[in-house]
Amino acid sequence: MKRILLTTLPAVSAGGASAQEFGTEADAAYAALLWEVMAAGALVGDGAVMSTPYKGGPPHGMMLETFYTKATIDGHTGDLVVKRNYGPEGVTAEEVRADPARHLGAVTVMFRREAGYDADNQDWFWVKYLPDGTLDKTPAGMQMAGRVAKGADQGCIACHSGMEDYIFTSDHISQ
Repeated sequence: MKRILLTTLPAVSAGGASAQEFGTEADAAYAALLWEVMAAGALVGDGAVMSTPYKGGPPHGMMLETFYTKATIDGHTGDLVVKRNYGPEGVTAEEVRADPARHLGAVTVMFRREAGYDADNQDWFWVKYLPDGTLDKTPAGMQMAGRVAKGADQGCIACHSGMEDYIFTSDHISQ
């Protein structure tokens, strides 16, 4: 599999709590720490660095930006994949670059936690944030943080488990 890093940034860090189960308050607290780390590293929020948006698709967005880096949460440093999901259908890279806040629909994140967090799924912590940093919720009202949809036929883990390292990459940098 060919892997091209769309953007690599310096590692960022913070301290905090740990998560236990999908959608729990502990997961939400850990996700809040992760958002703070990403904001401090200019990956999310006002003043976030921009990359070259590229064509995406469901379930993420019609245009995407992906950042690969490392982060430190509560003393653990792990791989961090941040994907900004833009829409609506038909949005162009030029429109996203001109007004990213208008087109940002969600920020989806994978963070590799400490060994043993979820050994069945390479210890990935999954989060789907709304543009303001609050957690998105499933149709059933569960917060989308932690081992999102573990054991389900659809969802983050089910889709990504088809990749050797759980990470989808792009063979192109821009559209």
